[in-house]
Order: sequence, then C-alpha cells, then structure tokens
Amino acid sequence: MQATLFALLTGLLVGLIFSFLKLPLPAPNVLPGIAGIVGIYLGGQIFQYIMKLIGK
Repeated sequence: MQATLFALLTGLLVGLIFSFLKLPLPAPNVLPGIAGIVGIYLGGQIFQYIMKLIGK
C-alpha cells in the first residue's frame, strides 16, 4: 500500500510540474494507457498460468 501511495504522489507531483511549465504530460491518453496497463497485467498472469501448466 505504501508503494501505491508513493507512486500516486509522485505522479501528482510530476503532473503539477509539467502543467506549471506548460509541457505536454508524459503519459498516454487515458483509455489507451489503461488498456496498455491491463494488457501488461494480463500477459503476466497468463505467463504464470502457462508456467504452472508445464510444471516450472
């Protein structure tokens, strides 16, 4: 939980700094960004499932 809060606060700080400097935010659009994160998570879960199936 502590790592999650630290990541959120760091992201907020970066967003504030970039907005203050009138720079584009260093993040993808919301929906593609969320889809990418979900895809990475699901890929990791599928890999672990496959490794259990083959016994490694």
